[in-house]
Amino acid sequence: MSDKNQVQHVPIELSVVLGRCRMPMQHLLRMGRGAVIPLDTRESDQLWILAAGHPIARGEITIQGDRLCITVTEAADVHEFEAA
Repeated sequence: MSDKNQVQHVPIELSVVLGRCRMPMQHLLRMGRGAVIPLDTRESDQLWILAAGHPIARGEITIQGDRLCITVTEAADVHEFEAA
C-alpha cells in the first residue's frame, strides 16, 4: 500500500461550529437546565466545518430522515474564521 493510500484511511475528528458567544464566567456558572445561550449567527448563516480544529469548509444544516446533517457548500477561508 502506498503512502497516499495509508493517509486516506486515517480517521480524523470533524467538528461543526454553529456559532459563538462571549459571556462572563459568573453567568456561565449560573446556567442550568433549559438555559439559552445566544449565538452570534442567524438562521441563514453558514456553519464552519473543522477537521482536527482547523477550518476546512462552510456548510448548512439539512435534515435526512431523523438525522441532523451538514451539507458542504464551499471551501473555508481561514482568515475569515480567525477574524470571527
